[in-house]
Amino acid sequence: MIYLYTEKQNSPDWILKNDFYFDLYTGNFPLTEQDKEAIFRIDSARVTEDKHIETKYGLGTLRNLSSGCKTYLNIIKNPDKIVSVKECGGKVLYLFFLFDGVYIFFDYPERVHISENVKILFNDTEIAVGRSGYEAWWTKEYKRREDDDLQEY
Repeated sequence: MIYLYTEKQNSPDWILKNDFYFDLYTGNFPLTEQDKEAIFRIDSARVTEDKHIETKYGLGTLRNLSSGCKTYLNIIKNPDKIVSVKECGGKVLYLFFLFDGVYIFFDYPERVHISENVKILFNDTEIAVGRSGYEAWWTKEYKRREDDDLQEY
């Protein structure tokens, strides 16, 4: 089940500023081999023994990872938090829909590949299944926003 929230809340259980949160907290966690593989897959960066990254642009620190990669690591390393994925592109968003039990926030639909057997719980209230369910839920949500005259959410 993917837990997707579309209404922003200010709570200590939410990570809304991924770069900031990663740089202060998550980047200090030990990196597993799975984390290093994800960094390579997402940013084409190799983690060195002294916890730097090597890219085609040269040597850097974990702070130089992309926002999408930092978001991914925030989700993996903080499974009890709801993490904003608004800064992620389709390449990273796709990965979140391969997991079970992740908590994500974004308040608009994003084009992303979703398998037809993936269950998504929207705002702890409605379950949608697969890409078609995801699109149907967002269609209904945009109609509700229009009816409620919500210009920006």
